[in-house]
Amino acid sequence: MYRIKEAVIVEGVYDKIKLSRFLDGVILATNGFSVFCKNGRLETIKRLAETTGIVILTDPDSAGFKIRNYIKQALPPEQVKHAYIPDIKGKEKRKLQPGKEGLLGVEGVSEEIILNALKAAGCEIDGSSTEAVSGRQITKADLYELGLSGGKDSSALRRRLAEELSLPAKLSANMLLAILNRLVTYEELREMAKQLNADNEEGHLHETDTSSEENKK
Repeated sequence: MYRIKEAVIVEGVYDKIKLSRFLDGVILATNGFSVFCKNGRLETIKRLAETTGIVILTDPDSAGFKIRNYIKQALPPEQVKHAYIPDIKGKEKRKLQPGKEGLLGVEGVSEEIILNALKAAGCEIDGSSTEAVSGRQITKADLYELGLSGGKDSSALRRRLAEELSLPAKLSANMLLAILNRLVTYEELREMAKQLNADNEEGHLHETDTSSEENKK
């Protein structure tokens, strides 16, 4: 078992069961969109955020991002960490059909993927946490200059970058910026963007962004 300091916020009971098999800590399920209702769930999350801090670990589909954004907007940013699982096509064993977007949720991915996501978010596991990479901070201006925001093909470039970093494709520029500063240096990002832009000019990238407005916050 891995002891985690932060309370982990997941969507459903099966996600909670999955994490409880290898994580020792508080794991709270929002019960899907029930967190939007006045049932005290959000207040509980707020109390946990004030005491231990929280990490949001939702599915990489539109519903998961909607829940993530709702909780994020209700809390001070310093109390919230964000863990992301990558887009992996498939369905959970207990389901007859895959989800609407055909992606595995938290319950369907491996323990290793979840642990890596929590570590990348900066969670304290077994008394230690992964430090953000050293060097100067990556900024919004950098994303613009590297073609990752504000341009015609920026969304497609971000999606490809997210794929290479094992992140969900629906990350907005702001969400991507926050996690980039934990995972890569500016120099590494610059080289990755250079290659992505070259691939794009050769016609290897195509715009397939279907993210909705709630994912652009």
